[in-house]
Amino acid sequence: MASHSSTLFASPSSFNLLSSHRLNPSPKYFNLRFPRPVKTRHFDLRCSVSIEKEVPETERPFTFLRDSDGGGTQSSSSSSSSVRARFETMIRTAQDKVCEAIEAVEGGPKFKEDVWSRPGGGGGISRVLQDGNVWEKAGVNVSVVYGVMPPEAYRAAKGTATSDQKPGPVPFFAAGISSVLHPKNPFAPTLHFNYRYFETDAPKDVPGAPRQWWFGGGTDFTPAYIFEEDVKHFHSVQKQACDKFDPSFYPRFKKWCDDYFYIKHRNERRGLGGIFFDDLNDFDQEMLLSFATECASSVIPAYIPIIEKRKDTPFNDQHKAWQQLRRGRYVEFNLVYDRGTTFGLKTGGRIESILVSLPLSARWEYDHKPEEGTEEWKLLDACINPKEWL
Repeated sequence: MASHSSTLFASPSSFNLLSSHRLNPSPKYFNLRFPRPVKTRHFDLRCSVSIEKEVPETERPFTFLRDSDGGGTQSSSSSSSSVRARFETMIRTAQDKVCEAIEAVEGGPKFKEDVWSRPGGGGGISRVLQDGNVWEKAGVNVSVVYGVMPPEAYRAAKGTATSDQKPGPVPFFAAGISSVLHPKNPFAPTLHFNYRYFETDAPKDVPGAPRQWWFGGGTDFTPAYIFEEDVKHFHSVQKQACDKFDPSFYPRFKKWCDDYFYIKHRNERRGLGGIFFDDLNDFDQEMLLSFATECASSVIPAYIPIIEKRKDTPFNDQHKAWQQLRRGRYVEFNLVYDRGTTFGLKTGGRIESILVSLPLSARWEYDHKPEEGTEEWKLLDACINPKEWL
């Protein structure tokens, strides 16, 4: 999600829509979706979903996977279980590395960590650094959850169930990492990234129904001012990660990102894009696991050098006011369009987790229009008319 606003970001409490996603487990840093043809069907969950409140824990477990737990884990193949375990290892390693990189730049302030478990299966780790030296607010969260989803959700997701077919609860597994990083300096960009893996197993009363799985996620770049070398650096790192697997990935996922982070009522994008994909299962599972791992590993080299370069740039009140106006756009997207956030708010999820992606401060001015030709206007023009940066 995203998303950004929704990270696996527990963007809600037990079930959250991930940034661009559907059901989201507890933290808002989790954006989960149900399977659907990417170009043909959007799933809007209108059924009543019971939210399991997460339980605070005092220690991080070695793993959130429990072999003795039900929820579909026993019925999956050993290959699938291996993907689950390796994806959890990947996202937890990525969380550690990103937090270490941020704390190194901060030079003092540390992340606050909350560990939680979910009665139905799994749990997560939420880390937030607030009002630091460099970042106004930084959240890096992981979730690994499993259990069953309502039959209504299964029918809506599957898209082929007839009215007389009433499958029971569907076992699912979802894991993901999601992060939103809001710097203080107006010349330093906001970053969002989210990577997730989702499975459903056949419901017990619908024998023969196939197990479904997919990967989703992306990394996108939201500056208040354009430094073309920064934007090119960011996009070049995303392209390098994509090109290691398929030369069609970067142009395909770059356009997907531009289209997803679109604020329809403003006719503009939230930022300057990056890559985004969802429901991805039309490639080998091992390849996509490696691809998601590569994308998550690219976050630090894509972002931290830009922050190091811009974090101490002198700025004035006008620059700060423009940053706050752009933060307002970020809030609008997350609260109006991000499926993880809106799902969490409608279903009574944990509010602190749901809104962790929002900045500490934002600004709205009536009928604000930057003067044509100014640096502010250039940013707005790029958000209205997405560019090819490479």
